[in-house]
Amino acid sequence: MQDVLVIGGGIAGLVAARSCARLGLGVTVIEAADAVGGPVAGHDVAGLRLDSGAESFAVRGGTVAAFIEELGLTTEIVAPNPAGAWLHLPALKGGQGPVSVPLPQAGVLGIPGSPLADDVRAVIGWGGALRAYLDRLMPVLTIGREHSLGDLVAKRMGRRVLERLVEPVASGVYTTSSRDLEVDVVAPGLNRALTTTGSLSGAVLALRSGAPAGSAVGGLRGGMSSLPAALVAELEHFGAVIETGRSATRLARIDAPDDIEQGWAVTLAPPAAESDDDESDDESDNADTGDVLRTARFVIVATQGRQALRLLAPLGDAHDALSELDWPAPTAVTLVTLVLDAPGLDTHPRGTGVLVAAEATDVTAKALTHVTAKWSWVAAAAGVGQHVVRLSYGRAGQPNPVEGLADDELEALALRDASTLLGTPLSAGMLRGCARTEWRDAISPATIGAPERASSVRDALADTPGLEVTGAWLAGTGLASVIPDALAAASRIRQASLGL
Repeated sequence: MQDVLVIGGGIAGLVAARSCARLGLGVTVIEAADAVGGPVAGHDVAGLRLDSGAESFAVRGGTVAAFIEELGLTTEIVAPNPAGAWLHLPALKGGQGPVSVPLPQAGVLGIPGSPLADDVRAVIGWGGALRAYLDRLMPVLTIGREHSLGDLVAKRMGRRVLERLVEPVASGVYTTSSRDLEVDVVAPGLNRALTTTGSLSGAVLALRSGAPAGSAVGGLRGGMSSLPAALVAELEHFGAVIETGRSATRLARIDAPDDIEQGWAVTLAPPAAESDDDESDDESDNADTGDVLRTARFVIVATQGRQALRLLAPLGDAHDALSELDWPAPTAVTLVTLVLDAPGLDTHPRGTGVLVAAEATDVTAKALTHVTAKWSWVAAAAGVGQHVVRLSYGRAGQPNPVEGLADDELEALALRDASTLLGTPLSAGMLRGCARTEWRDAISPATIGAPERASSVRDALADTPGLEVTGAWLAGTGLASVIPDALAAASRIRQASLGL
């Protein structure tokens, strides 16, 4: 019987597996995809090694940086270009066509700390700025009880701040409308600061003044995919096994007498090409279905949310009830990476990228990252005149607008959108490479009710010894949330293995 079986080879699963393997436990990681890393992965486009998912990490608390130091990657940490992003917006009343303006930097998730500042007025106009300033004069009537970020902004600062500042940022960062985002999850401390300062703009200024100097995010030279690669190397060093292309379809407790070791049975679907001699003492084959049964003393479920809930449901009424909670529908997101010979982009005409308001109908993308403008290591690898841009498609509650497009159709659309958003003509003749990445089944951990749902999951597991669940859908968005949660789950497994 295996010591620990980790289901899911994303960052949460790899971090938990490493923590257990370092103690000397026998660990196997099962990953349904062909490669580990999940959203923190890389791909090769036109001879460049680039991030295909997450490209940065939040520096808050120093948690991720400390973990990266353990892996010996501290010297590879880099900061992005501080120039910042732009906004692509519909024209204000009386204006002619969509406009692109720099995103005001003295804010939190687009909420301005100084509504009358010049860069804020450039986005929302004098009328919007004066309406936002009324926030300073309004009493705080619901002390500490605001849940919806969008509702809070609309109530305190008005529609223009919501639609032209907060919504583009929320959609770009969380792929979710700000009205569906839980304030305490996406802006910790904002409710408390609102109560203390008496205004939303005052709360924003208080949060920013208390934040450490420097960039809020960091990256890794060579890409964030260096992180799962380093974790894999450590797991192999400690004797852990990683199996890709294997999907867990069922999880069940092994009921045994007190004098026989308890454990878990995990059913795995067969890989595309099953080897006849790939058997061990703790697995057995079902000749009828090709399924494989693995047994382990402990199991850590580190998959995406919907798969985790499917595995937990058969374990009992408390686990089955988790599926009945008000889980948000997953958002289908498509990322399109373009590598271009485009010297016209050498001046970085739109900073490090562009966030798009939903009302801007001249483009389909919801965001664009000018990768070579944001990260100097990518610019150095690409060389003079060659640029990398990445576009994101898909908004919460809406069909993915590029669903079903052939590769050549998607390339043409991405080129048109990039030309509009960057204000620079880009043609098919400039294209040196294109890649698409699809994300389909992720449950947002930042929507209203997320803390209560996470508590329900943890409560249901409290009386289920030997089983842990971790991942972004429970812990929260980003590595700064995922890594500590995975380490905590592994710590509980390690203590149980020692009988503590």
